Amino acid sequence: MERQTYDLVIIGGGPAGLTSGIYAQRAGLKTLLLEKEIPGGQVNEAPSIENYPGFIEISGMELANKMKEHAASLDLPIENEAVQEIIDNGSLKLIRTTGEDISSKAIIIATGAKPRRLRIKGEEEFLGRGVSYCATCDGPLFRGKVVAAVGGGDRAIKEALYLSNIVRKVYIIHRRAEFRAEKVNVERLSKRENVEYVLDSVVEEIKGEGLVNSLVVKNVKEGTISELPVNGAFVFVGIIPRNDFVDAEKDSHGFLVTGADLETSIKGIFAVGDCRSKNLRQVATAVGEGAQAVASVEEYLHN
Repeated sequence: MERQTYDLVIIGGGPAGLTSGIYAQRAGLKTLLLEKEIPGGQVNEAPSIENYPGFIEISGMELANKMKEHAASLDLPIENEAVQEIIDNGSLKLIRTTGEDISSKAIIIATGAKPRRLRIKGEEEFLGRGVSYCATCDGPLFRGKVVAAVGGGDRAIKEALYLSNIVRKVYIIHRRAEFRAEKVNVERLSKRENVEYVLDSVVEEIKGEGLVNSLVVKNVKEGTISELPVNGAFVFVGIIPRNDFVDAEKDSHGFLVTGADLETSIKGIFAVGDCRSKNLRQVATAVGEGAQAVASVEEYLHN
């Protein structure tokens, strides 16, 4: 069964998608936002955000709630459905969902990304039993224990800072000698007495008996292997875009390629936020792209 036709359907309800919805409602476009999980996206998991203009510090969940309240004040329709496929029929796009099919003149894809996995022995086996991809979700379960945070980017360092307030000790395992994260957070982490660095190293196996009890770690420069006793492993080694449902041009890592107007290789389909190929993935950039995409959609519909 097919529902009514929309001017714009936004797929994804993170900061980029919610911003697009706010701008679309203000522009008077007949709009629908589809989100298969919880509106707010990955930002809900951020314990603290300190680089979003207007807030010296705010939790990710609080910021997401403010965005949702803003969208709700404009009566933005949000439905809890997953998109399975987009069929390009030219001036109208058919969106196949887990519910009814939807037709729209334009689409903004704002589906974000999911955590990249290490793909090593023991990772799947101990998922939920010591292996986690979210410190704010699972960190309190390890209060007073020893854990490892794997990765060297912004999220890895921020999550390690959060964990250091809860656990007895945090090992930071990173394949390089230097971190890619913001210097201010790297400096903060260096002052924590319960943090120890395991650099130039990778995790090769996660071991345990029912629950995680150690990590097999290899030093990539020396080739030496050691076993690190831990109660938990928090993995932050990048992200994978959630955009399998659209057959548009993607880069070598699977992120959607767009032009300056944020349009993909398919006319009338735009991409914003973490699912898009770009250099910087921040809440501030996602929000900016969400606003810009609606301006591009308006121009597309006008032409």
